[in-house]
Amino acid sequence: MRFILASASPRRKELLEQIGVKFDILPATGEEVITKELPGEEVMELAKQKAEEVAKTAGADALVLGADTVVAYEGKILGKPKDEADALRMLTMLSGKEHEVYTGVALIDNRDQSMENFFERTKVTMYPVSEEEIRDYIAGGEPMDKAGAYAIQGLGAKFIQKIEGDYNNVVGLPIGRIYQEIKRKSIEIPTRF
Repeated sequence: MRFILASASPRRKELLEQIGVKFDILPATGEEVITKELPGEEVMELAKQKAEEVAKTAGADALVLGADTVVAYEGKILGKPKDEADALRMLTMLSGKEHEVYTGVALIDNRDQSMENFFERTKVTMYPVSEEEIRDYIAGGEPMDKAGAYAIQGLGAKFIQKIEGDYNNVVGLPIGRIYQEIKRKSIEIPTRF
């Protein structure tokens, strides 16, 4: 069986490497079409679109993993910031408050055309952060390609007071849940060991 990550995210790549699986990277390139409003439903829909796009050309022996992550605050979805002003707005909004990180996952097994589609939710609380700290963080560039404008695994870690749930989900992939889903279906994926 060939295991394929339908994402170019370096964080997702690192998480899969962390659990020792062998995989290929074939990023989805299609336009994302959002028809859902609730964060959990939206990320499941986007993960499914990515996995389906790649599964079409991945071969009959492929297991394709698609994923999408968003940050939500008071029910409003915060994607990646458009620019520095947008990053400032997001981080100011999240400062001192609790928000949620949702990662949707789609696993398509091309052998039988089956799909597992689910999401994980993690609650994250930020310490109060000053505008000066936020501007310094933005100036370093890290927030610009991150949902919610911060990286919990990077310099943004200094702003995090606590999390409830899967840390790896906030990074971009609920790797433990994915492994359990693969194991539950008795799928043997290649490993590096």
